[in-house]
Amino acid sequence: MDLRLTGKRAIVTGGSRGIGFAVAAALTAEGADAAVVARDADALRAAAERLAGSGRRVLAVPADTADDASVRTAVEVVVAEFGGVDVLVNAAATPAGSVGGAASAATTGDDVMREQFETKVLGYLRCARAVAPHMVAAGWGRIISISGLNARSSSSLVGSVRNVSVAAMTAALAAELGPSGVNATVVHPGLTVTERTPAMVAERAERDGVDEAEAVARFGRSTTIGRMVTAEEVADVVAFLASPRSVAINGDAVAVGGGQPGVIHY
Repeated sequence: MDLRLTGKRAIVTGGSRGIGFAVAAALTAEGADAAVVARDADALRAAAERLAGSGRRVLAVPADTADDASVRTAVEVVVAEFGGVDVLVNAAATPAGSVGGAASAATTGDDVMREQFETKVLGYLRCARAVAPHMVAAGWGRIISISGLNARSSSSLVGSVRNVSVAAMTAALAAELGPSGVNATVVHPGLTVTERTPAMVAERAERDGVDEAEAVARFGRSTTIGRMVTAEEVADVVAFLASPRSVAINGDAVAVGGGQPGVIHY
């Protein structure tokens, strides 16, 4: 299937590693130009060099999504270089396992919650707010926000609140921007294989007193496909949502965690 992404211009935040980098790679492979955005300039340059083999235009744009001026400057740089922006993928956020895990309400400090709203919820909103006028003016656009399956679970207070907030924000953006040809969707990954996975597996193996192969198998049992989904497999879904072919999906959440056992969503 031709996703009709050739010539589209994308911004991917959190694009230097993990799911963000996989998304940028998928989009450039489909013919889009991509600007990868993150705080670490060195990591961004390395990511851009890896993406350069696609033959598409690739930009490394350092920016902090927790700062509105930084976000607006980054978008201006991309628009000046690419001539516009058609796709935004919000992926700049701290992984779920690094933001308090199963901490209770009694032990979750205000500062932790504020930080997560600044970086994930407000960070995503800042980026959407900066690109929306360009998309509306062009009469077409896609905004995809990477959230997480904690939105459908009460196992993590911080993770649940921030991810539900991203989903609610996405629905509001879809209602506002949809009539102008701009679709907004949210993607919920679960445990995903990235460069962080070896350390996560080693930690679980030590905690459970098992070898690493068994630790991997235990992670896999949390899905209905029997294994963790890879960042590249998440990116495949995001690439479709970024394409003109996804027009029938707007304001909704798409789970990409390999299936949650025993759960029905309708």
